[in-house]
Amino acid sequence: MSDMFREPISILVGLGFPAKVRSVMDAYRHLSEWPAAQRDTAHSIALKACGAALRGEIEAETARGLFAAFAEKHDLLAPDVDAIGLSRLRRDRDPHVR
Repeated sequence: MSDMFREPISILVGLGFPAKVRSVMDAYRHLSEWPAAQRDTAHSIALKACGAALRGEIEAETARGLFAAFAEKHDLLAPDVDAIGLSRLRRDRDPHVR
């Protein structure tokens, strides 16, 4: 059983640098390093889900969803750089947009 996510989750780490979380183990590491004073119910649920996925008790994608919910709640989700680039590319090609 693989702990890899079908699609990585991009989160902001450190001073706002994007990092890709590609697996349950990556998510578990980020959750384990989360400051104790900032841990909440969303953190607890995501951490337990990652542990269960690592033990093969639940699917990796289930843990991914709960990690994504935790990341969204704490404003950690990085903007989709590919979508931003695509948007700029379209705007650059559109003669009506200046």
